[in-house]
Amino acid sequence: MTMTPPPTVIRLLACAFGAGLTVTALAAGPATAQTQPQEAPARAHYAGSSEDAAANKAFFQAVLKSVAEKRAAHPGAAQVTVTYDASGAPTFQQQIANSASIWNSSVANVKLQSSAGGGDFSYREGNDPRGSYASTDGHGSGYVFLDYAQNQEYDSTRVTTHETGHVLGLPDHYEGPCSELMSGGGPGPSCTNPNPDANERAQVDALWANGFAKALRKAEAQLR
Repeated sequence: MTMTPPPTVIRLLACAFGAGLTVTALAAGPATAQTQPQEAPARAHYAGSSEDAAANKAFFQAVLKSVAEKRAAHPGAAQVTVTYDASGAPTFQQQIANSASIWNSSVANVKLQSSAGGGDFSYREGNDPRGSYASTDGHGSGYVFLDYAQNQEYDSTRVTTHETGHVLGLPDHYEGPCSELMSGGGPGPSCTNPNPDANERAQVDALWANGFAKALRKAEAQLR
């Protein structure tokens, strides 16, 4: 069940992990991601577009802005932390925790931390024929949507970690091999690798080492 998205919502993608953007009503889901009774529908592989690339960048910038504003208010904080609220995706609690653990052990300049009742972004779950995606309004509010059927068809931890990669600033690279997390569904459902490769890890560290400083200066100037 879907609802028409508000005009402020930016369309984001996720290849065979889903394409397009909508505000989705949360449907009653299975007890676990592996017990969804419906057969997963066939999904056309999505090649991506410049629009999607721009939208992914907008999601990263919105999260960056949210983090920078909090850091500016607490300049003594020693570490860049991105908080997330997983309460809207109870079926995928383990996959979300796995995703955070994977990223936290893979990069040094940013950490993901669970936050009850709010965060820099959140996770949601439900049914959407276009699959999983990341969404932002461009003003620091965003979420990762996890589709039930798609998380049966593809490795669920890979889907979740891939979508979280957009939050941290990574674009899709569908033509990449299974060893690349951001190749998404490009290698097909048999690919179960949930880990970013060395290049993806380096990209995230560079983004949060360089991009964050600029965003922080801007936020501090606004707070003066």
